[in-house]
Amino acid sequence: MNLFQNSNSSGDLRDFLNLLEKKGQLKRIDKPVDPDLELAAISDRVLGIGGPALLFENVIGSSIPVAVNLLGTIDRVAWSMGLKSIEELEDLGKKLSLLQQPEPPKGLKKTIQFGAILWDLLRAQPDIDLLPPCQQNILEGDEVNLDKLPLIRPWPKDAGKVITFGLVITKDPETKIPNVGVYRLQQQSINTMTVHWLSVRGGARHLRKAASMGKELEIAIAIGVHPLILMAAATPIPVSLSEWLFAGLYAGKGIRLTKCKTLDLQVPSQSEIVLEGKIKPGEELKDGPFGDHMGFYGGIELSPLIRFHCITHRKDPIYLTTFSGRPPKEEAMLAIALNRIYTPILRRQVTEIVDFFLPMEALSYKLAIISIDKNYPGQAKRAAIAFWSALPQFTYTKFVVVVDSTINVRDPRQVVWAISSLVDPQRDLLVMENTPFDSLDFASEAIGLGGRMAIDATTKIGPEKKHEWGEALNHSQELKKKIDTRWVELGLNELKESNPDPTLFGYVFDEIIRLNHITNL
Repeated sequence: MNLFQNSNSSGDLRDFLNLLEKKGQLKRIDKPVDPDLELAAISDRVLGIGGPALLFENVIGSSIPVAVNLLGTIDRVAWSMGLKSIEELEDLGKKLSLLQQPEPPKGLKKTIQFGAILWDLLRAQPDIDLLPPCQQNILEGDEVNLDKLPLIRPWPKDAGKVITFGLVITKDPETKIPNVGVYRLQQQSINTMTVHWLSVRGGARHLRKAASMGKELEIAIAIGVHPLILMAAATPIPVSLSEWLFAGLYAGKGIRLTKCKTLDLQVPSQSEIVLEGKIKPGEELKDGPFGDHMGFYGGIELSPLIRFHCITHRKDPIYLTTFSGRPPKEEAMLAIALNRIYTPILRRQVTEIVDFFLPMEALSYKLAIISIDKNYPGQAKRAAIAFWSALPQFTYTKFVVVVDSTINVRDPRQVVWAISSLVDPQRDLLVMENTPFDSLDFASEAIGLGGRMAIDATTKIGPEKKHEWGEALNHSQELKKKIDTRWVELGLNELKESNPDPTLFGYVFDEIIRLNHITNL
Protein backbone atom coordinates (compact mmCIF):
# COMPACT_ATOMS: atom_id res chain seq x y z
CA MET A 1 0.00 0.00 0.00
CA ASN A 2 1.30 3.43 -0.90
CA LEU A 3 1.51 5.70 2.10
CA PHE A 4 0.08 8.60 0.15
CA GLN A 5 -2.75 6.92 -1.74
CA ASN A 6 -5.34 8.82 0.32
CA SER A 7 -3.89 12.21 -0.65
CA ASN A 8 -6.20 14.08 -3.03
CA SER A 9 -4.62 17.45 -2.44
CA SER A 10 -4.19 19.80 -5.36
CA GLY A 11 -1.37 21.35 -3.38
CA ASP A 12 -2.94 24.60 -2.25
CA LEU A 13 -4.27 26.09 0.96
CA ARG A 14 -7.81 26.46 -0.37
CA ASP A 15 -8.03 22.73 -1.03
CA PHE A 16 -7.26 22.02 2.63
CA LEU A 17 -9.70 24.68 3.87
CA ASN A 18 -12.44 23.06 1.78
CA LEU A 19 -11.58 19.67 3.27
CA LEU A 20 -11.84 21.06 6.80
CA GLU A 21 -15.17 22.71 6.02
CA LYS A 22 -16.60 19.45 4.67
CA LYS A 23 -15.51 17.70 7.87
CA GLY A 24 -17.08 20.39 10.05
CA GLN A 25 -13.66 21.55 11.24
CA LEU A 26 -13.67 25.12 9.92
CA LYS A 27 -15.45 28.07 11.50
CA ARG A 28 -15.90 31.25 9.45
CA ILE A 29 -16.04 34.50 11.45
CA ASP A 30 -17.48 37.52 9.64
CA LYS A 31 -17.47 39.95 12.59
CA PRO A 32 -14.68 42.60 12.69
CA VAL A 33 -11.60 41.33 14.53
CA ASP A 34 -8.41 43.26 15.31
CA PRO A 35 -5.17 41.53 14.18
CA ASP A 36 -3.41 43.31 17.05
CA LEU A 37 -3.73 40.90 20.01
CA GLU A 38 -7.45 40.12 19.60
CA LEU A 39 -7.20 37.65 16.72
CA ALA A 40 -4.53 35.55 18.43
CA ALA A 41 -6.36 35.62 21.79
CA ILE A 42 -9.56 34.30 20.20
CA SER A 43 -7.63 31.65 18.32
CA ASP A 44 -5.72 30.62 21.44
CA ARG A 45 -8.90 30.02 23.40
CA VAL A 46 -10.44 27.97 20.57
CA LEU A 47 -7.26 25.94 20.14
CA GLY A 48 -7.03 25.28 23.88
CA ILE A 49 -10.39 23.47 23.88
CA GLY A 50 -9.61 21.46 20.73
CA GLY A 51 -11.88 23.62 18.59
CA PRO A 52 -12.00 24.02 14.80
CA ALA A 53 -9.76 25.91 12.41
CA LEU A 54 -10.77 29.56 12.04
CA LEU A 55 -11.15 31.81 9.00
CA PHE A 56 -11.47 35.49 9.97
CA GLU A 57 -13.19 37.14 7.00
CA ASN A 58 -13.36 40.69 8.36
CA VAL A 59 -9.93 41.65 9.69
CA ILE A 60 -9.63 45.28 10.71
CA GLY A 61 -7.18 47.24 8.51
CA SER A 62 -6.99 44.71 5.66
CA SER A 63 -9.21 43.25 2.94
CA ILE A 64 -7.43 39.87 3.24
CA PRO A 65 -9.01 37.08 5.34
CA VAL A 66 -6.84 35.26 7.90
CA ALA A 67 -6.73 31.48 8.41
CA VAL A 68 -5.41 30.13 11.72
CA ASN A 69 -5.50 26.96 13.86
CA LEU A 70 -5.53 24.76 10.75
CA LEU A 71 -3.21 22.26 12.44
CA GLY A 72 -4.66 22.66 15.92
CA THR A 73 -5.49 18.97 16.42
CA ILE A 74 -3.65 15.72 15.71
CA ASP A 75 -6.44 14.65 13.34
CA ARG A 76 -6.07 17.79 11.24
CA VAL A 77 -2.31 17.29 11.01
CA ALA A 78 -2.95 13.76 9.72
CA TRP A 79 -5.52 15.02 7.20
CA SER A 80 -3.06 17.59 5.89
CA MET A 81 -0.81 14.66 4.98
CA GLY A 82 -3.62 12.73 3.30
CA LEU A 83 -3.46 10.17 6.11
CA LYS A 84 -6.15 8.55 8.22
CA SER A 85 -4.02 8.50 11.36
CA ILE A 86 -0.76 9.99 12.53
CA GLU A 87 0.69 6.51 13.13
CA GLU A 88 1.11 6.10 9.35
CA LEU A 89 3.91 8.68 9.47
CA GLU A 90 6.27 6.02 10.82
CA ASP A 91 6.24 4.45 7.34
CA LEU A 92 7.56 7.71 5.97
CA GLY A 93 10.17 7.81 8.73
CA LYS A 94 11.42 4.39 7.62
CA LYS A 95 11.92 5.71 4.08
CA LEU A 96 13.67 8.81 5.36
CA SER A 97 16.00 6.72 7.51
CA LEU A 98 17.09 4.81 4.40
CA LEU A 99 17.70 8.07 2.56
CA GLN A 100 19.82 9.41 5.40
CA GLN A 101 21.94 6.27 5.70
CA PRO A 102 21.65 4.39 2.40
CA GLU A 103 23.20 0.96 2.06
CA PRO A 104 23.19 -1.67 -0.71
CA PRO A 105 20.02 -3.81 -0.46
CA LYS A 106 20.54 -7.40 0.66
CA GLY A 107 18.09 -10.00 -0.59
CA LEU A 108 15.02 -9.79 -2.80
CA LYS A 109 12.75 -8.18 -0.19
CA LYS A 110 15.23 -5.38 0.55
CA THR A 111 15.82 -4.86 -3.18
CA ILE A 112 12.08 -4.47 -3.77
CA GLN A 113 11.80 -2.00 -0.86
CA PHE A 114 14.75 0.02 -2.15
CA GLY A 115 13.23 0.05 -5.65
CA ALA A 116 9.96 1.36 -4.21
CA ILE A 117 11.81 4.22 -2.51
CA LEU A 118 13.54 5.13 -5.76
CA TRP A 119 10.14 5.15 -7.50
CA ASP A 120 8.75 7.42 -4.77
CA LEU A 121 11.69 9.78 -5.32
CA LEU A 122 11.04 9.89 -9.06
CA ARG A 123 7.36 10.69 -8.52
CA ALA A 124 8.28 13.34 -5.94
CA GLN A 125 10.28 15.48 -8.37
CA PRO A 126 8.76 18.99 -8.49
CA ASP A 127 6.94 20.27 -11.56
CA ILE A 128 7.28 23.75 -13.07
CA ASP A 129 4.12 25.83 -13.40
CA LEU A 130 4.29 28.32 -16.26
CA LEU A 131 1.01 30.04 -15.28
CA PRO A 132 1.35 30.26 -11.50
CA PRO A 133 -1.67 31.45 -9.50
CA CYS A 134 0.68 33.19 -7.02
CA GLN A 135 1.58 35.73 -9.72
CA GLN A 136 -1.94 36.74 -10.72
CA ASN A 137 -1.19 40.15 -9.17
CA ILE A 138 2.24 41.80 -9.11
CA LEU A 139 3.28 44.80 -6.99
CA GLU A 140 6.72 46.36 -7.34
CA GLY A 141 8.67 49.37 -6.09
CA ASP A 142 6.49 51.95 -4.35
CA GLU A 143 3.48 49.62 -4.51
CA VAL A 144 5.10 47.31 -1.95
CA ASN A 145 3.36 47.99 1.37
CA LEU A 146 3.42 45.37 4.14
CA ASP A 147 0.82 47.39 6.08
CA LYS A 148 -1.83 46.10 3.66
CA LEU A 149 -1.22 42.55 4.87
CA PRO A 150 -3.10 41.40 8.01
CA LEU A 151 0.07 40.72 10.02
CA ILE A 152 -0.77 39.79 13.60
CA ARG A 153 0.75 40.75 16.94
CA PRO A 154 -0.01 37.82 19.28
CA TRP A 155 1.15 38.93 22.76
CA PRO A 156 0.93 42.31 24.59
CA LYS A 157 4.69 42.88 24.93
CA ASP A 158 5.60 41.68 21.42
CA ALA A 159 7.83 44.18 19.62
CA GLY A 160 5.67 44.36 16.49
CA LYS A 161 3.73 42.54 13.80
CA VAL A 162 5.03 39.18 12.61
CA ILE A 163 4.94 36.60 9.86
CA THR A 164 5.00 33.18 11.50
CA PHE A 165 3.88 30.58 8.96
CA GLY A 166 5.76 31.71 5.86
CA LEU A 167 8.22 29.53 3.98
CA VAL A 168 11.56 31.34 4.06
CA ILE A 169 13.44 30.38 0.90
CA THR A 170 17.11 31.02 0.18
CA LYS A 171 19.77 29.39 -1.99
CA ASP A 172 23.41 28.51 -1.39
CA PRO A 173 25.21 31.17 -3.50
CA GLU A 174 27.85 28.62 -4.47
CA THR A 175 26.13 25.22 -4.86
CA LYS A 176 22.70 26.70 -5.72
CA ILE A 177 21.01 24.17 -3.39
CA PRO A 178 17.90 25.81 -1.89
CA ASN A 179 16.92 25.84 1.76
CA VAL A 180 13.33 26.12 2.89
CA GLY A 181 12.63 26.91 6.54
CA VAL A 182 9.92 28.37 8.75
CA TYR A 183 11.30 31.34 10.70
CA ARG A 184 9.69 34.29 12.46
CA LEU A 185 9.86 37.66 10.70
CA GLN A 186 9.23 41.04 12.37
CA GLN A 187 7.93 44.00 10.40
CA GLN A 188 10.26 47.03 10.61
CA SER A 189 8.69 49.34 7.99
CA ILE A 190 6.32 49.20 5.03
CA ASN A 191 8.91 47.29 3.00
CA THR A 192 11.39 45.77 5.47
CA MET A 193 11.40 42.93 8.00
CA THR A 194 13.99 41.21 10.16
CA VAL A 195 14.31 37.43 10.05
CA HIS A 196 15.01 35.46 13.23
CA TRP A 197 16.94 32.27 12.54
CA LEU A 198 19.50 30.31 14.53
CA SER A 199 23.08 30.34 13.29
CA VAL A 200 22.91 26.62 12.48
CA ARG A 201 19.96 27.00 10.10
CA GLY A 202 20.31 26.84 6.35
CA GLY A 203 19.36 30.46 5.70
CA ALA A 204 22.00 31.68 8.16
CA ARG A 205 24.64 29.49 6.48
CA HIS A 206 23.68 30.91 3.09
CA LEU A 207 23.97 34.48 4.38
CA ARG A 208 27.45 33.82 5.80
CA LYS A 209 28.57 32.36 2.50
CA ALA A 210 27.08 35.29 0.55
CA ALA A 211 28.95 37.68 2.85
CA SER A 212 32.24 35.87 2.22
CA MET A 213 31.63 36.24 -1.52
CA GLY A 214 30.69 39.92 -1.22
CA LYS A 215 27.13 39.28 -2.46
CA GLU A 216 23.62 40.09 -1.30
CA LEU A 217 21.42 37.11 -0.45
CA GLU A 218 18.16 36.68 -2.33
CA ILE A 219 15.24 35.67 -0.13
CA ALA A 220 11.58 34.87 -0.79
CA ILE A 221 8.75 34.40 1.68
CA ALA A 222 5.87 32.19 0.51
CA ILE A 223 2.73 32.69 2.62
CA GLY A 224 -0.39 30.55 2.49
CA VAL A 225 0.87 27.20 1.25
CA HIS A 226 -0.70 23.80 1.84
CA PRO A 227 0.18 22.63 5.39
CA LEU A 228 1.82 19.55 3.91
CA ILE A 229 4.60 21.78 2.54
CA LEU A 230 5.02 23.42 5.95
CA MET A 231 5.46 19.94 7.43
CA ALA A 232 8.16 19.17 4.89
CA ALA A 233 10.00 22.40 5.74
CA ALA A 234 9.93 21.52 9.45
CA THR A 235 11.15 17.93 9.02
CA PRO A 236 14.84 17.08 9.61
CA ILE A 237 16.17 15.90 6.26
CA PRO A 238 19.61 15.29 4.75
CA VAL A 239 21.28 18.54 3.65
CA SER A 240 21.58 17.17 0.11
CA LEU A 241 17.84 16.44 -0.11
CA SER A 242 15.70 19.39 -1.21
CA GLU A 243 12.66 20.29 0.89
CA TRP A 244 10.73 20.48 -2.38
CA LEU A 245 11.57 16.86 -3.11
CA PHE A 246 10.66 15.87 0.42
CA ALA A 247 7.32 17.69 0.16
CA GLY A 248 6.73 15.56 -2.94
CA LEU A 249 7.47 12.46 -0.87
CA TYR A 250 4.83 13.61 1.61
CA ALA A 251 2.28 14.28 -1.14
CA GLY A 252 3.01 11.20 -3.24
CA LYS A 253 3.55 13.49 -6.24
CA GLY A 254 5.74 16.43 -7.14
CA ILE A 255 4.64 19.84 -5.91
CA ARG A 256 4.32 22.65 -8.44
CA LEU A 257 6.95 25.39 -8.33
CA THR A 258 7.49 28.61 -10.23
CA LYS A 259 10.35 31.08 -10.56
CA CYS A 260 10.02 34.33 -8.65
CA LYS A 261 9.36 37.43 -10.74
CA THR A 262 12.55 39.24 -9.66
CA LEU A 263 14.71 36.57 -7.99
CA ASP A 264 16.50 33.42 -9.06
CA LEU A 265 14.47 31.40 -6.54
CA GLN A 266 11.57 28.98 -6.85
CA VAL A 267 8.40 29.11 -4.73
CA PRO A 268 5.26 26.96 -4.59
CA SER A 269 3.19 28.17 -7.50
CA GLN A 270 -0.08 28.04 -5.56
CA SER A 271 1.15 30.18 -2.67
CA GLU A 272 -1.35 32.84 -1.66
CA ILE A 273 1.26 35.61 -1.26
CA VAL A 274 4.98 35.81 -2.10
CA LEU A 275 7.38 38.47 -0.83
CA GLU A 276 10.62 38.95 -2.82
CA GLY A 277 13.62 40.72 -1.37
CA LYS A 278 17.34 40.75 -0.57
CA ILE A 279 19.56 40.82 2.50
CA LYS A 280 22.69 42.93 2.47
CA PRO A 281 25.27 41.16 4.70
CA GLY A 282 25.89 43.11 7.89
CA GLU A 283 22.66 45.12 7.67
CA GLU A 284 20.78 44.31 10.89
CA LEU A 285 18.12 45.76 13.20
CA LYS A 286 16.85 44.87 16.65
CA ASP A 287 14.38 41.97 16.59
CA GLY A 288 12.11 41.11 19.54
CA PRO A 289 11.05 40.57 22.20
CA PHE A 290 8.31 38.08 21.25
CA GLY A 291 6.36 35.40 23.05
CA ASP A 292 7.90 32.02 22.24
CA HIS A 293 7.20 28.31 22.62
CA MET A 294 8.78 28.24 26.10
CA GLY A 295 5.87 30.30 27.43
CA PHE A 296 7.94 33.45 28.02
CA TYR A 297 8.99 36.52 26.08
CA GLY A 298 12.31 36.06 24.35
CA GLY A 299 15.12 38.58 24.25
CA ILE A 300 16.14 41.32 21.83
CA GLU A 301 18.65 40.30 19.16
CA LEU A 302 20.23 41.93 16.14
CA SER A 303 18.84 40.10 13.11
CA PRO A 304 19.33 40.34 9.33
CA LEU A 305 17.21 42.98 7.59
CA ILE A 306 15.26 42.04 4.46
CA ARG A 307 14.37 44.76 1.97
CA PHE A 308 11.37 43.71 -0.13
CA HIS A 309 10.97 45.13 -3.62
CA CYS A 310 8.20 42.92 -5.00
CA ILE A 311 4.99 41.26 -3.77
CA THR A 312 2.98 38.82 -5.87
CA HIS A 313 -0.31 37.26 -4.84
CA ARG A 314 -3.31 35.30 -5.97
CA LYS A 315 -6.61 36.96 -6.73
CA ASP A 316 -8.42 37.44 -3.40
CA PRO A 317 -5.57 35.95 -1.34
CA ILE A 318 -5.90 34.26 2.05
CA TYR A 319 -3.33 34.95 4.76
CA LEU A 320 -2.18 31.93 6.81
CA THR A 321 -0.73 32.52 10.26
CA THR A 322 -0.05 30.94 13.64
CA PHE A 323 1.45 31.99 16.98
CA SER A 324 3.85 30.59 19.56
CA GLY A 325 3.37 30.11 23.27
CA ARG A 326 3.01 27.55 25.99
CA PRO A 327 1.41 24.33 24.64
CA PRO A 328 -1.03 23.40 23.32
CA LYS A 329 -0.24 25.34 20.14
CA GLU A 330 -0.09 24.38 16.46
CA GLU A 331 3.69 24.00 16.61
CA ALA A 332 3.23 21.39 19.36
CA MET A 333 0.80 19.41 17.19
CA LEU A 334 3.36 19.48 14.37
CA ALA A 335 5.98 18.21 16.79
CA ILE A 336 3.81 15.23 17.75
CA ALA A 337 3.59 14.31 14.06
CA LEU A 338 7.33 14.76 13.56
CA ASN A 339 7.89 12.53 16.60
CA ARG A 340 6.49 9.66 14.53
CA ILE A 341 8.88 10.41 11.67
CA TYR A 342 11.89 10.64 13.98
CA THR A 343 11.28 7.20 15.52
CA PRO A 344 12.55 4.99 12.65
CA ILE A 345 15.50 7.37 12.13
CA LEU A 346 16.44 7.00 15.78
CA ARG A 347 16.09 3.23 15.67
CA ARG A 348 18.50 3.14 12.75
CA GLN A 349 21.08 5.37 14.42
CA VAL A 350 20.69 4.05 17.98
CA THR A 351 19.82 0.40 17.45
CA GLU A 352 18.79 -0.37 21.04
CA ILE A 353 15.99 2.22 20.96
CA VAL A 354 12.59 0.55 20.57
CA ASP A 355 10.38 3.65 20.80
CA PHE A 356 10.53 7.26 21.92
CA PHE A 357 8.18 10.11 22.73
CA LEU A 358 8.47 13.88 23.09
CA PRO A 359 5.57 15.06 25.30
CA MET A 360 3.82 18.21 24.12
CA GLU A 361 3.67 19.57 27.68
CA ALA A 362 7.48 19.40 27.79
CA LEU A 363 7.57 21.91 24.92
CA SER A 364 7.86 19.06 22.37
CA TYR A 365 11.62 18.65 22.73
CA LYS A 366 12.73 19.51 26.28
CA LEU A 367 11.98 16.03 27.65
CA ALA A 368 12.27 12.73 25.79
CA ILE A 369 11.15 9.29 26.91
CA ILE A 370 12.92 6.42 25.17
CA SER A 371 12.47 2.69 25.60
CA ILE A 372 15.25 0.16 25.01
CA ASP A 373 15.83 -3.57 24.89
CA LYS A 374 18.27 -3.70 27.77
CA ASN A 375 21.02 -6.30 27.50
CA TYR A 376 23.95 -5.05 29.60
CA PRO A 377 24.72 -2.77 32.57
CA GLY A 378 25.04 0.94 31.78
CA GLN A 379 23.12 0.62 28.52
CA ALA A 380 20.44 3.12 29.53
CA LYS A 381 22.98 5.93 30.04
CA ARG A 382 24.74 5.03 26.82
CA ALA A 383 21.40 5.22 24.95
CA ALA A 384 20.69 8.66 26.45
CA ILE A 385 24.06 10.01 25.30
CA ALA A 386 23.52 8.52 21.85
CA PHE A 387 20.07 10.14 21.69
CA TRP A 388 21.47 13.61 22.38
CA SER A 389 23.85 13.28 19.43
CA ALA A 390 21.54 11.44 17.00
CA LEU A 391 19.90 14.52 15.42
CA PRO A 392 20.57 18.28 15.72
CA GLN A 393 16.98 18.70 16.96
CA PHE A 394 17.85 16.77 20.15
CA THR A 395 20.82 18.94 21.12
CA TYR A 396 18.51 21.08 23.26
CA THR A 397 16.66 18.22 24.98
CA LYS A 398 17.15 18.78 28.71
CA PHE A 399 15.83 15.54 30.14
CA VAL A 400 15.95 11.97 28.81
CA VAL A 401 14.04 9.23 30.65
CA VAL A 402 15.07 5.72 29.63
CA VAL A 403 12.60 2.88 30.29
CA ASP A 404 12.34 -0.81 29.44
CA SER A 405 10.76 -1.91 26.16
CA THR A 406 7.79 -3.28 28.14
CA ILE A 407 6.83 0.29 29.10
CA ASN A 408 4.54 2.27 26.77
CA VAL A 409 6.36 5.59 26.43
CA ARG A 410 3.07 7.35 25.58
CA ASP A 411 1.29 6.19 28.72
CA PRO A 412 2.03 8.55 31.64
CA ARG A 413 0.87 5.99 34.18
CA GLN A 414 3.49 3.49 33.07
CA VAL A 415 6.28 6.05 32.78
CA VAL A 416 5.63 7.53 36.23
CA TRP A 417 5.49 3.99 37.68
CA ALA A 418 8.90 3.17 36.13
CA ILE A 419 10.49 6.34 37.53
CA SER A 420 8.96 5.82 40.96
CA SER A 421 9.77 2.11 41.32
CA LEU A 422 13.02 1.60 39.39
CA VAL A 423 15.05 4.76 40.06
CA ASP A 424 17.45 5.54 42.89
CA PRO A 425 18.47 9.20 42.37
CA GLN A 426 21.97 8.68 43.79
CA ARG A 427 22.68 5.91 41.29
CA ASP A 428 20.46 6.42 38.24
CA LEU A 429 20.96 10.07 37.31
CA LEU A 430 23.47 11.26 34.73
CA VAL A 431 24.02 15.02 34.78
CA MET A 432 26.09 16.81 32.14
CA GLU A 433 27.12 20.37 32.94
CA ASN A 434 27.76 23.44 30.76
CA THR A 435 26.68 22.03 27.40
CA PRO A 436 25.59 24.19 24.40
CA PHE A 437 21.99 25.11 24.97
CA ASP A 438 18.88 26.88 23.74
CA SER A 439 19.20 30.66 24.20
CA LEU A 440 15.42 30.83 24.79
CA ASP A 441 15.70 28.61 27.88
CA PHE A 442 15.84 31.11 30.74
CA ALA A 443 16.12 28.32 33.32
CA SER A 444 19.78 28.00 32.31
CA GLU A 445 22.17 29.86 34.59
CA ALA A 446 24.11 31.17 31.59
CA ILE A 447 22.19 31.99 28.41
CA GLY A 448 23.22 29.53 25.69
CA LEU A 449 24.94 27.21 28.16
CA GLY A 450 23.17 24.67 30.35
CA GLY A 451 23.02 21.21 31.86
CA ARG A 452 21.11 18.12 30.86
CA MET A 453 20.06 15.02 32.75
CA ALA A 454 19.34 11.37 31.93
CA ILE A 455 17.20 9.22 34.24
CA ASP A 456 17.76 5.48 34.09
CA ALA A 457 14.28 4.09 34.80
CA THR A 458 15.08 0.62 33.46
CA THR A 459 15.21 -2.64 35.39
CA LYS A 460 18.66 -2.93 36.95
CA ILE A 461 20.86 -5.86 36.00
CA GLY A 462 24.28 -7.24 36.93
CA PRO A 463 26.53 -4.84 38.85
CA GLU A 464 23.85 -2.12 38.71
CA LYS A 465 22.22 -3.72 41.76
CA LYS A 466 23.67 -4.98 45.04
CA HIS A 467 20.64 -6.99 46.22
CA GLU A 468 17.81 -9.02 44.74
CA TRP A 469 14.69 -7.21 43.59
CA GLY A 470 11.20 -8.45 44.31
CA GLU A 471 9.49 -10.45 41.58
CA ALA A 472 7.26 -8.40 39.28
CA LEU A 473 3.52 -9.07 39.48
CA ASN A 474 2.11 -10.77 36.38
CA HIS A 475 -0.84 -12.98 35.51
CA SER A 476 0.17 -16.17 33.70
CA GLN A 477 -0.25 -16.38 29.94
CA GLU A 478 -2.55 -19.38 30.39
CA LEU A 479 -4.87 -17.41 32.64
CA LYS A 480 -4.88 -14.44 30.25
CA LYS A 481 -5.88 -16.70 27.35
CA LYS A 482 -8.62 -18.32 29.46
CA ILE A 483 -10.07 -14.92 30.33
CA ASP A 484 -9.92 -13.89 26.66
CA THR A 485 -12.14 -16.85 25.76
CA ARG A 486 -14.61 -16.01 28.55
CA TRP A 487 -14.83 -12.27 27.89
CA VAL A 488 -18.06 -12.45 25.86
CA GLU A 489 -19.58 -15.02 28.22
CA LEU A 490 -18.99 -12.66 31.13
CA GLY A 491 -20.75 -9.82 29.30
CA LEU A 492 -17.61 -7.65 29.26
CA ASN A 493 -17.12 -7.43 25.49
CA GLU A 494 -18.65 -3.94 25.35
CA LEU A 495 -15.96 -2.53 27.61
CA LYS A 496 -13.22 -0.67 25.80
CA GLU A 497 -9.69 -0.29 27.07
CA SER A 498 -8.75 3.35 27.51
CA ASN A 499 -5.91 4.45 25.24
CA PRO A 500 -3.26 6.85 26.56
CA ASP A 501 -3.59 10.39 25.30
CA PRO A 502 -0.92 11.36 22.71
CA THR A 503 0.34 13.92 25.20
CA LEU A 504 2.06 12.86 28.40
CA PHE A 505 -0.38 14.50 30.81
CA GLY A 506 -3.19 14.99 28.31
CA TYR A 507 -5.72 13.30 30.54
CA VAL A 508 -5.03 15.85 33.28
CA PHE A 509 -5.37 18.70 30.79
CA ASP A 510 -8.73 17.34 29.57
CA GLU A 511 -9.98 17.10 33.16
CA ILE A 512 -8.97 20.71 33.87
CA ILE A 513 -10.90 21.86 30.78
CA ARG A 514 -13.94 19.83 31.90
CA LEU A 515 -13.88 21.29 35.41
CA ASN A 516 -13.44 24.85 34.08
CA HIS A 517 -16.40 24.31 31.76
CA ILE A 518 -18.57 23.15 34.66
CA THR A 519 -17.44 26.13 36.78
CA ASN A 520 -18.31 28.60 34.01
CA LEU A 521 -21.83 27.24 33.47
